[in-house]
Formats: sequence, C-alpha cells, structure tokens
Amino acid sequence: MKDNHGRTIDYLRVSLTDRCNLRCIYCMPAEGIAQVPHDEILRYNEIVELVEAAAQLGIKRVRLTGGEPLVRKGVVDLVRDICAIPGIKDVSLTTNGILLGRMAEDLRAAGLGRVNISLDTLDEETYRRVTRGGNIHQVLEGIDAALRVGFNPVKVNAVAVRSMNQDYFAFARMSVDRPLHMRFIEYMPVGDSAGSCGSGWGPEDVVSVDEIRESINAAAIDAGMEPLRPVEDSSKPEGGGPARYWEFPGAKGTVGFISPLSRHFCGDCNRLRLTSTGGIRPCLFSDEEYNVRDAVRYGTKDDVRSVLMQALGAKPEEHHEGDHARATEKNMNAIGG
Repeated sequence: MKDNHGRTIDYLRVSLTDRCNLRCIYCMPAEGIAQVPHDEILRYNEIVELVEAAAQLGIKRVRLTGGEPLVRKGVVDLVRDICAIPGIKDVSLTTNGILLGRMAEDLRAAGLGRVNISLDTLDEETYRRVTRGGNIHQVLEGIDAALRVGFNPVKVNAVAVRSMNQDYFAFARMSVDRPLHMRFIEYMPVGDSAGSCGSGWGPEDVVSVDEIRESINAAAIDAGMEPLRPVEDSSKPEGGGPARYWEFPGAKGTVGFISPLSRHFCGDCNRLRLTSTGGIRPCLFSDEEYNVRDAVRYGTKDDVRSVLMQALGAKPEEHHEGDHARATEKNMNAIGG
C-alpha cells in the first residue's frame, strides 16, 4: 500500500480509549477530561473489522494505544482476535505500565509480541508530580514482568523535557544489564500541553537528540564507561518506528533516539492512526481526520476500504515547518500518539 509520495504504509496505530488511569500534566488537566460517550467509541468487533480491511490493503503491523489501552475491559481478547487476522504479522502495545505487571502473562499468551512502556523520569517524587499521583514502582514491576514473560523487544520511552531535569545517563544505563531498549523522544508541544493541562512546558523545553546523546556520553566517560556507538542495522530491535539506535559496547540492550523536530522522519513515515472514536488521521501533526466509524457501523466493507484509501491519499509529504509550535485541537490522549 503506497501513498502519493511513494512511501509504503504498513503500520496502523489503534487507539482503544481516551481514558487513562494517570493524569499526566502534559496530557490532560488535573480534573481529567470530558469522557467521550460509549456510543461514540469503536466497539471491539468494529476495530477487528477495520483491521481486517486494513490488512487486506497491506497493513501488517498494529500497535494498540490509548489513553491507556489496558484500562479498557476485554483488551486481552481483542489482542487475540487481531493476532488471528490474516496478514497481520506483528501486534504491539504502548502502555504507561501501571497495569502491565498483572496483565503481562495473559497478553503474551494472547499473542502480543512487543510492548513500549512510557516512563519519563526515574525519580519517584518527580514521577508522582508529573503523573499527578502515579506510583513508579508499579511501572518498574511492569517492566520486570514484560521481560519475564518474553516480550521482545521491550522498549522504554522517555519524552525529554528540559525543565524536568531528567537523568538521561541513568535511563541509558538500564540497557546495559538487561535486554531493554531505552528510547528518548524529543518533546513535541501537541495539543493544549502548555495551557489548561498545566505543564507550563513550551518550545524552550525541547531538547534535541544530539544534546541528549552528548549528555549521556559525557556521563558515561565520567563513570569509566565507553560512550555510545551506532548499532549495526542487523542488530536493531524489531519495530516499525523511526528511532535511530546506539549502544554501549557489550550492552544487552540499546539506546534509541526519536527526533520528530530536529531531524524529522516524514520521508520514512509508514503509518496511519485510528482514533478511539473512529477517525483515521493521516498525520499526527494535522487535525485532518476521515470518519471510518460510520462506514464500519452502517456501511459495507467496500465503504470501509474506501475511507482508508481516502486517508492514505491525504498523507502529506511532511508536516509543515512550524507545525510543532502550534496546538492541535486534540490532546495526545484523544489522538493515540
């Protein structure tokens, strides 16, 4: 499945819900959000039908997101159903990790292959403040459980924010003794992240991946370690994303860098996004959506495929210069990341 710019589109990110069990300051206000009525949320059978249609068009990878996907009841059964769809080769999930410790084994048995765990700080008090009450020990238990049940790869994603004073080296060092793949993501001011959500973060909080890597290497040398070196392509962790990978010599895992702003990867974009309310988004940085919920709920399989192809045809060549500095109408919990 090719878009108008010759890129192969084989990856679908599926948001299961806009709900979450955290209230992260960059994602939603302290009081939470006005929840979308259940009738507007895609039912599981509708999601399966949509993924079947997408697979017929060439989608091979599916990532389940939220909100927090593990708060939605029945997610293990949904994973099993999606894994059974002909043409789907890889099903993964992005989670904040709070519920992963208790669900990892069932998810793995259902066919889930990979997990990405969001963790922006290793400091217990900072984590509690940024998530408005979250318990970092539950996330660390989730990481341990993911490794124990055999998810491969297990990736930990940290959004780099200058005013959070994160210890990048402590994160990177997690990749040495265990097969963890630590990824740093440049902060993207998307949605009302500097407004009513209360983070207070802005463009000045963007930290480039080059600066992060330099900081890690300086700390590594101070600790008597060799600096990061590029990973050979053949040993990169599996995935359909845009990270560039590095490693400490002899480490079991890797350190990845995702640079949507300083070195954007639009030319390699391979994805469409399905929101929990049934909108297909061709680009994260655009509010343009195509309503596929009505097609799957009231139309035919041909109608569903037609909407998917419309969205495919609308994928821009790249997000326009400066788009990252403007607010999209929806916050990340509604888009699905």
